[in-house]
Amino acid sequence: MAQDQLTVRHWGQASYEDVWHAMQDFTNQRGPDTPDELWLVEHPPVFTQGQAGKPEHIINLGDIPLVKSDRGGQVTYHGPGQLIVYLLLDVRRRKLGVRHLVTSMEVAIVELLADYDIKAYAKADAPGVYVANEQSVESKIASLGLRIRRGCSFHGLALNVNMDLAPFLRINPCGYAGLPMTMSAQLGGPNTIDEAQSQLIPKLAEQLGYPHLYYTTEKLIL
Repeated sequence: MAQDQLTVRHWGQASYEDVWHAMQDFTNQRGPDTPDELWLVEHPPVFTQGQAGKPEHIINLGDIPLVKSDRGGQVTYHGPGQLIVYLLLDVRRRKLGVRHLVTSMEVAIVELLADYDIKAYAKADAPGVYVANEQSVESKIASLGLRIRRGCSFHGLALNVNMDLAPFLRINPCGYAGLPMTMSAQLGGPNTIDEAQSQLIPKLAEQLGYPHLYYTTEKLIL
């Protein structure tokens, strides 16, 4: 049944704008029986600004483009070595609220990192996943941003796996000045995208309540 099946679609590396517009088209064209999907992707270097994004959080774009998106949240950075998981779900059909989606993403990431003895946590006032070092200095390892339209979700999570973190210094990540960013490879966690996604996706599907996963690399024709 459509409500029990979750298609996990591997995009490989693809431009932010191409995948964003494909998410919009998928959401616009889906029907009441369209199975839900997770899209796994890496983006070339790009800054993205959420709907409520404030220009003062952009310090120096340099040679990296900025895309003004329709997701929630402020400005963030995407680049190779960062696992992006987009949630294209009929939340009305599954009776899921935004808070449940956010919590499911956070818990799945926290559980993934716990498997590597990395203590991570979520914060009620700042969506995402964080870690703290022995000096209690807090760093962010995963960012979240969603959009709900026509009772369906798109956008999702970005987990820093093994990437160049320097571009985050050009912005106030997620609207927080001076917020340090980290990645799992620095902490003894997953070192590759394949390693991270192979373990994260089953945990996320379990949190969201999908018993059946269908993996594909087939490209969508919308």
